[in-house]
Amino acid sequence: MSLKSQNPLIVQSDKTLLLEVESPFYESARDEISKFAELEKSLEYIHTFRISPISLWNAAASGMKGEDVMDVLRRYTRYPIPGNIEFEVNDYISRFGKLKLKRKEEKIFLESQDIALISEIWRNKKVKKHLTKRMEKTVLEVKPESRGEIKHVLIQIGHPVEDLAGYAEGEHYPITLLEKTKGGMPFSLRKYQREAVSVFYSNAGPTGGSGTVVLPCGAGKTMVGLGIMSLLSQNTLILCPNVIGVKQWIEEIRDKTTVKTEDVGEYTGEKKEIKPITITTYQVLTWRPKKDSEFPHFTLFQKRNWGLIVYDEVHLLPAPVFKVTANLQAKRRLGLTATLIREDGKEKDVFSLIGPKKYDISWKVLESQGWIATAECLEIRVDMTPDVKMNYSLVNERKRYRIAAENPIKYDIIKDIVNRHADDNILVIGMYLDQLRKVADIFKAHIITGKTPRRERERLYDSFKRGEIKLLILSKVANFALDLPDANVAIQISGTFGSRQEEAQRLGRILRPKKDGSIARFYSIVTRGTKDQDYAEKRQLFLTEQGYKYTIIDGTEFARRENSETK
Repeated sequence: MSLKSQNPLIVQSDKTLLLEVESPFYESARDEISKFAELEKSLEYIHTFRISPISLWNAAASGMKGEDVMDVLRRYTRYPIPGNIEFEVNDYISRFGKLKLKRKEEKIFLESQDIALISEIWRNKKVKKHLTKRMEKTVLEVKPESRGEIKHVLIQIGHPVEDLAGYAEGEHYPITLLEKTKGGMPFSLRKYQREAVSVFYSNAGPTGGSGTVVLPCGAGKTMVGLGIMSLLSQNTLILCPNVIGVKQWIEEIRDKTTVKTEDVGEYTGEKKEIKPITITTYQVLTWRPKKDSEFPHFTLFQKRNWGLIVYDEVHLLPAPVFKVTANLQAKRRLGLTATLIREDGKEKDVFSLIGPKKYDISWKVLESQGWIATAECLEIRVDMTPDVKMNYSLVNERKRYRIAAENPIKYDIIKDIVNRHADDNILVIGMYLDQLRKVADIFKAHIITGKTPRRERERLYDSFKRGEIKLLILSKVANFALDLPDANVAIQISGTFGSRQEEAQRLGRILRPKKDGSIARFYSIVTRGTKDQDYAEKRQLFLTEQGYKYTIIDGTEFARRENSETK
């Protein structure tokens, strides 16, 4: 058998890539392909990736060239590559950097050496309203207030812009990282965190200052933020998905930097403090008294001369905040996330308004280095009882998922898993409150939902951290900033349809390195042959992207194995 015949990749003319899982070269091919293609399907033996404009532009922003992409495809392909692929790869990658925004004195210009492209843009009605005049054959003057909007419009028509117009300096505020935390523990950034800081900062040059850093949950995205804040030493506004995230940022800033306690402001529903370092939530920013009224808290962006705006969990950024971000292009902007996938498909908005992907590192690489826990992922498929099956068949598509997700047979599997991990720290995570309350009743366990008061949440989280509580039941609050370092077992019983970002957050809840070196276990209980299974397959795309293998086992077989092990 020739070496070429063992290659795992089939490249198709529609820019889809079929990758054979059983190939000895699968893992190396997957890691290389993930740099410039997006995973679409994750079937048992074949994984399907797609090369898209945004995946190629992110690759280009990180330094890849068309020839680099083609080298990977040629190295792993089993058959000849269709003739159109090289042309389209080179065409799309070459578009990044072809248009540049530059600043001269107080004016902003859109430049390109491609005269035909500049002429096309000058004639485009959607773009022209953001322009004042054509200066030269290769230069267009941009309205100063349109720096964000013109990037947004141009990427929608297939022309990404490299923004080299620089940034306005914010009000100075000295920030230094401590060598020992306030608690007396040694502290320094890890190598990959320093790399992320350096790539984003780019020596304070025009190529740095805006973009997204992609790191796994538990890998210290907040530390990257602190590192960038210390280099800039300017007033900073930090946006978080919820109040728990706000509290965690405040705690880390106070513990690991020289920022004075009185200079850290919390801008939430409880407090409205505006300080040199201010942390708020997307929920507060997007509150408004009426559906058609203005967002009163957007004034926060003008309350101080911010030098940096941090968008924590940028994949959750609400659409209204994109709009205000379009007007903040002179401010440095840092997006932090575990996955660039957005369920609303607004990856282009992140690219154009926050900035391209500046740095990412594989979850499996960090696992191999000991920075996050080794994880074992297991999907347990269960059947429905005849009554539930009949009910499922009689309702419409919209209602089918909930019936399948709340399949009562899942409760027996949950009992088996909890019994197996009696000495572990377990999180049961789901979407439907009735289902979660049932689990809480079975185990006489505490449940935390969106309606649980903040102080009660914090009390339960602290009890879990101290080992006084070994089992917590969590609703969708588990999808957001949550620091439970000793959790080592997660049981997912229902989810938000096919959300990859949710899978990232839930797996991330158990990936903090364990003191005893034990592995983390991530269970998903899924109803076979239903919408529940369909959505689980979509969520699992995230696991495949990050290099995790997940085992699928029949519920009856799992129960049989459990019983035999406990005898």
